[in-house]
Amino acid sequence: MAMPVSHAHLTAVRPMWAIEGARVNLAGSGFAVDGNGLPEVRIGGVPARVVFASSGILGVLVPPGLEPGRVPVEVARAPSDRLFLEVATPVASGIHQVDNPVFDPDGNLYVTDSGARGTRVPVSIFRVRPDGTRDPFVTGIVNATAMTFGAGGDLYVTSRFEGSVYRVKPDGRAEVFATHLGVACGLVFGPDGSLFVGDRSGTVFRVDPGGRATAFASLPPSVAAFHLAMGSDDCLYVTAPTLSPVDSVYRIDPEGRVSTFYSGFGRPQGLTFDAQGVLYVVEALAGSSGVYRFKGDGAAEHVCAAAVLVGMAVDPVHGIAFSSNDTLYRLPVRV
Repeated sequence: MAMPVSHAHLTAVRPMWAIEGARVNLAGSGFAVDGNGLPEVRIGGVPARVVFASSGILGVLVPPGLEPGRVPVEVARAPSDRLFLEVATPVASGIHQVDNPVFDPDGNLYVTDSGARGTRVPVSIFRVRPDGTRDPFVTGIVNATAMTFGAGGDLYVTSRFEGSVYRVKPDGRAEVFATHLGVACGLVFGPDGSLFVGDRSGTVFRVDPGGRATAFASLPPSVAAFHLAMGSDDCLYVTAPTLSPVDSVYRIDPEGRVSTFYSGFGRPQGLTFDAQGVLYVVEALAGSSGVYRFKGDGAAEHVCAAAVLVGMAVDPVHGIAFSSNDTLYRLPVRV
């Protein structure tokens, strides 16, 4: 007896990136959801659990254990063009990340074990190599929080407990670079070599090359952390989660004037720019969590599905890294 002809069709996978365990939506038409069973979905050849189903949308969870990178997405008896999902997989756990991880020029990633306030942990910063090997890199910095590389190749790190910024040499030796910076979190260099540091109690400082700090701008205090990124327009972009149900991405011009770039996130955290000047923001609010990017029209596009993230890093050669509080994920895709 001939099998009935299926009129189902799979047309899109949204968003385009995902971390294992996150929900992605498969768009199409004619999905068979009226009977006793649900359509069979495979991601990377592995069965994926369907958690929502309608004739035009299937919500599915990305299964664990997939190879990182581009994997096919298939719905049984639903023909489609070849559709793929870019999957980020865990490369390091047992960390405590509060802000973005950072890449060095060789593709190594740096992550913190920040620890509870005032707690001195055995290793402050780990280096995670491209093959996943993790090495201790820095010790002795209490509550290492935000990181950025300077033009000379040194790594700069905030201690939110001490209110300090440390300068770390390539061999891991750390020295104090600037002090009296409040609850120091959020760190980025400006085009003139100034270092901008966020104090989550409400101030963004500008630190000159000699380590002298002056107040640059004021923002509402944050219950979590300030996160900073420098745009190609020489403006500073800042997130600062509060107890409000809606929080903003702020834009600070070179004169220190603050404006709202985007309002509508529930708990925005780490943010960064790619080599083309596109802004990415991590949203940690349950129900809408993941990564969003802003193109020329100023709209926020959901590009990565994830349960809870705090930060990310983008490198034009070595791909993308995402971090939750305790796990680092890597996605070998260039942007």
